Amino acid sequence: MSFVWENALSVTDRLVIEKGGYGEKRGLGENPLLVIIDVQHNYVGDDKPIADQLNEWPSGGGEEGWKAIRKIQLLKKAAKENNIPVLYTRNVQKRTSFFDSFATKAKRDHTKYIDGRPETQIVSELEPDVMDIVVDKSYASAFFGTPLISYLVKMKIDTLIIVGGSTSGCVRATAIDAVTHNFNVAVVQDGVYDRIELSHKASLLDLWMKYCDVATSSEILQYFDNITEKQTSNL
Repeated sequence: MSFVWENALSVTDRLVIEKGGYGEKRGLGENPLLVIIDVQHNYVGDDKPIADQLNEWPSGGGEEGWKAIRKIQLLKKAAKENNIPVLYTRNVQKRTSFFDSFATKAKRDHTKYIDGRPETQIVSELEPDVMDIVVDKSYASAFFGTPLISYLVKMKIDTLIIVGGSTSGCVRATAIDAVTHNFNVAVVQDGVYDRIELSHKASLLDLWMKYCDVATSSEILQYFDNITEKQTSNL
């Protein structure tokens, strides 16, 4: 596959990767979970060039976010067809805490990020089903301060397929924590997005080099189908 960071690498960078042996596949297991990170209005924004929607959605991903949304729709449909569970996260500020983990690092109207505001809701194009799990969080990683690990143990999950945004923030933090907890992880290159192109490329490169697999949506769709074929053959 072609990786989005390849045109940003210098000759020395390529040598470091080659000689260091980075980027080997970790591999995926037989009981995956599709994890959809923070596909909320605040973080997706409008389907237009990012600069054209910043006044209304200062933390929105713009058209790159919506390109990923369309890939995520396909992945969720395939997950449902193959009986693979789906879990969403929402990054929200709870009224009882009066803060979120990003408030001090961004000068903007933070009232739009309080739980209950329409801007905090998941976009209708990816509205959770009744059987989907939704986990609220106030920090980058979906593991920190949430019951996520308990859900994964209960469902006997061994693999997290991660999509959503942003690549350099909540996606990256969740992927690294998942690997730290000894889960297999794939981040879907065309199913994640960021506000900053450099951050997107660098984060995917870093994840691929040292932590998890980076795959295309087409590869994950095939993986989902293969899971069902294996389960059927074992009956």
